[in-house]
Formats: sequence, C-alpha cells, structure tokens
Amino acid sequence: MKTIYEVIKKPLLTEKSLILRDEQNKYSFVVAKNASKGEIVTAVEKFFNVTVEKINTCAIKGKVHRMGRFAGKRADYKKAVVTLKKGDKIDVVEATAK
Repeated sequence: MKTIYEVIKKPLLTEKSLILRDEQNKYSFVVAKNASKGEIVTAVEKFFNVTVEKINTCAIKGKVHRMGRFAGKRADYKKAVVTLKKGDKIDVVEATAK
C-alpha cells in the first residue's frame, strides 16, 4: 500500500485542465504510474478533504524530441482527472493556478 504522498505527484495545470476546473469542477493530477483508481480516490479524499464522484485515468507516453543531432525522450506519466461533488473545491490548486 502506497502513502497518499506517493500516489499524487503534482497537480496538472494546463489550459485544458483550468477550463475543466472552472466549468465542470474537474481537477487533473499527475499520479504514480502503478496507482489504481481506488488508491487515487482514497488519496485525493484524504489529502484534500473532499468527496470524489468520478475518476478518469490515462497513461501518457513521453514524446520524443530532438535538438540538432541529439535525440531525447520525455518521461512517461499517468494522468488522473477527478470529478468532485458539487460544492467541493480544492484550494491548493486554485491558489497555484493564479
């Protein structure tokens, strides 16, 4: 069993995630690659003291990029989009986005 700090790595703050947060009360996080949906729900509910209604996850493959003759690859990661109960809010993500 992983701790909640090992499951949730960081909030994902992109234009799309900020629009989802404002319009549909959905928050995006980068999570551990081997974390299950149940572990993610438990971690978000305990860490932020909110109620999770739904969760969607997807594994993102890192993009290959080049700089001249050198090639590199960004790291693979797992993204979780968490829908909260109406009226719930995560203040840490709100403050980080501004």
